[in-house]
Amino acid sequence: MRQAFRVYGIALALLVAAVGLRWLLDPVLGDALPLVTLFGAVAAAVWTGGRRPAVLVAVLGYVACYYLFIPPRGALNGWSAANIVGLVAYLLTSSIIIMIGGTMRRVQQHALRSSELVRVTLASIGDAVITTDTQGRVTYMNPVAESLTGWKDGEARGRSLEMVFRIIDEDTRQPVQSPAQRALQEGMVVGLANHSLLVGRDGVERAIDDSAAPIRDEERRVSGCILVFRDITARRQIERDEADRLLAARMLAAIVETSDDAIVSKSLEGIIQSWNGGAERMFGYTAEEAVGRHISLIIPPERLAEEDEIIASLKAGNRVDHIETERLRRDGQHLLVSLTISPLKDASGNVVGASKIARDVTRQRQAEADRQMFTILLENSADFVGICDLQGVPFYVNRAGLAMVGLESVEEARHKNLRDFFFPEDQAKVVEEFVPAVLERGHGEMEVRFRNFKTGQGRWMVYKVLKLSDAAGRTMAIGTVSHDVTGRKLLEDSLRKVAADLSEANRRKNEFLATLSHELRNPLAPLTHMLEVLKRGGEQPELRDRAVESMKRQLGQLVRLVDDLLDLNRITHNRIELRKGPVDLSTVIRQAAEAWRPLAASAGQDLQVTLPEEPLLLKADPARLAQVFGNLMHNACKYTSPGGRIEVRAERQGEEAWVTVEDTGVGIEADQLGSIFDMFAQVGGAARRSQGGLGIGLTLVKRLVEMHGGTVEAQSEGAGQGSTFLVRLPLGSEVSPIPDAPLEARSVPATNRRVLVVDDNEDAAGVLTMLLKMSGNEVHTAYDGAVALEAVDRLHPDVVLLDIGLPSLNGYEVCRRIRQRPWGRNTVLIALTGWGQAEDRRLSQEAGFDGHLVKPVDFMALQVLMDSLAASKGS
Repeated sequence: MRQAFRVYGIALALLVAAVGLRWLLDPVLGDALPLVTLFGAVAAAVWTGGRRPAVLVAVLGYVACYYLFIPPRGALNGWSAANIVGLVAYLLTSSIIIMIGGTMRRVQQHALRSSELVRVTLASIGDAVITTDTQGRVTYMNPVAESLTGWKDGEARGRSLEMVFRIIDEDTRQPVQSPAQRALQEGMVVGLANHSLLVGRDGVERAIDDSAAPIRDEERRVSGCILVFRDITARRQIERDEADRLLAARMLAAIVETSDDAIVSKSLEGIIQSWNGGAERMFGYTAEEAVGRHISLIIPPERLAEEDEIIASLKAGNRVDHIETERLRRDGQHLLVSLTISPLKDASGNVVGASKIARDVTRQRQAEADRQMFTILLENSADFVGICDLQGVPFYVNRAGLAMVGLESVEEARHKNLRDFFFPEDQAKVVEEFVPAVLERGHGEMEVRFRNFKTGQGRWMVYKVLKLSDAAGRTMAIGTVSHDVTGRKLLEDSLRKVAADLSEANRRKNEFLATLSHELRNPLAPLTHMLEVLKRGGEQPELRDRAVESMKRQLGQLVRLVDDLLDLNRITHNRIELRKGPVDLSTVIRQAAEAWRPLAASAGQDLQVTLPEEPLLLKADPARLAQVFGNLMHNACKYTSPGGRIEVRAERQGEEAWVTVEDTGVGIEADQLGSIFDMFAQVGGAARRSQGGLGIGLTLVKRLVEMHGGTVEAQSEGAGQGSTFLVRLPLGSEVSPIPDAPLEARSVPATNRRVLVVDDNEDAAGVLTMLLKMSGNEVHTAYDGAVALEAVDRLHPDVVLLDIGLPSLNGYEVCRRIRQRPWGRNTVLIALTGWGQAEDRRLSQEAGFDGHLVKPVDFMALQVLMDSLAASKGS
């Protein structure tokens, strides 16, 4: 029963091996030859177990291979005519194999019975005898073989001959093929090679002499092998001793003669006694030319003292090991050599000469120097230099490379793989596409990020890779010299961003210029028309009043546009200045609402303002805050249809004041919310240009709010859903409000002053002269700086209204020269100019002006300023 299990177990194992082998070959064979490995399994099964195990292997093997390798794979259906024909051919072939194998197995069994008689005979032979079957397994050992191998016949039977009969080469100590195997393979008598040792089971080694012959049956077929051997240890020892002496002599002669090193012997007097081929090649002298001459033949004159030191050391019985020095060739060339010198002694132990071995190390030292220089070059290179084997394991990375990827040493790099140096999203492209292409072409280049193992950050590199081959042309490794281009990449990204920003800025500039042109023409058209009305109907009071009112409105629009342009310049150059003081936010919002309520009312809009009862105190610039909320209310009025609602609410939220301006207007698209505060941005783009404005109002709002330490944000549900602007401002914990001073109309008494108006714009000068004369003043005019100085010297005016941008002499220079006059100190000088920046006011003050007004000037404000300045000077 156990034998049956063993036989069928072997058969199933053979089946699994055959199917597994076909599975391993599948990438090569594909759908071809799906049953090819089964025939071997069937043959092995019939040989080891007989026909029944072989039939089992044939049937189960076909089922397995049909399921795994015959299309359609993974199923047992789909029988085609080709599959049926294949099955028939397979069964026929398997049947033939089983029939032949069964027959051979029976023949083998018969041969084993026939060999029993031979074993009895061999037991009495004096030599050791071992017989085997055709598989090389031991079938018999006689007592002599047992004593030499250490194995008993019963223990050795069935075991491999290599296990029982272990032989090794005496010199190499390597296993030697059994002669029995050769006899079985070649069918002839085979003798064991010389110098073979039998290693017994107990480890004892014996020199043997043997032979092996095939055992043939009556049909002359080989049925086994007989191995006959004897112990020749004593004889071999004698032969070995003699062979060793001969071999030593031959080897020494061969070594000396064929060595690339120069091997020279000399007497203690320095006379050359032997000169090998290596010495001939190294120094250029033949043996006939060198032997008998003094060793100074090859010593440079400056190094002759070395020879005396060497001889002294040799006479003392000392060996001179590996000293580097120089020697001379026949052609006068100096060689760098490494010398080893040993004393030669006679039978009594006296030193009678010396043996010298000289090795030319010139190229070696030069190569080492070159390698050192190359290593220094690589180690000091700012590029990433590295080499890895074909499995992607680095074995060299220079210092700069280690620093780039955050590694401390080459040893640490050796624990990484090539793919680890790249980010996961780039690994497949580099390792599976780029590197194979480099191995095929020999080189390659790509831009890729290297990963820093410490920080995880990326560094853009030009990854240049080269295939490295040995002298035989075999690919051994891949190397790289990679250049860091992170800075260039960042610059490219920056340039792209700058280009995009410039393009966007250019687009907005064009839109701004178009809008500015439109906005300037809007008030100019009605001004032109109203002037025509005054010309034609100036005598009709009703028409005159309507024309004047219309012109005031349009002039106010022009002033607002100019103010926006000035604020644009201040924003661009970061020159907005705040004049902070204690402020009640509710008061500022109330005043701003009152200023824009008429506009809302004229558009049919409902403007509602909700303020808290408690004061919202903060330290701020009231004028600029009024501008913030005025711009937001004006913006709401522009984009809210008639009948819409605008609601302004202010409330305390912790340590902040929140002001909400909400409207029911056109709303803001989601993609515009992020840019609504950008310069020149307008809701709805070109479709909303008719609403007016330069598109800087919200930019100014954001800037002013941030300068007050606050924030502003825009909210909208989308087009047609209205908009909400929320302003957050920090409240002042220790701010006390300044009571509002009552605004009283100040009547300026008409004072008969002598006033000089200086302006190169004759229309502007003429209109101002008319207004001043109507107020009771004596007024004179001048249109450039030089004429103004002549008029000043002639008239000694009380007040000079002086433009800055004048021909011949500018206003600053005219002012300075007036102040140099003895009477000029008491003259009131007021700059009347279109320049209104803080820098302009500083320059006018330094020049000596008493006041600075920006055109267009409110005439009432001019009268108040003239009155106050004149009073301060006592005029």
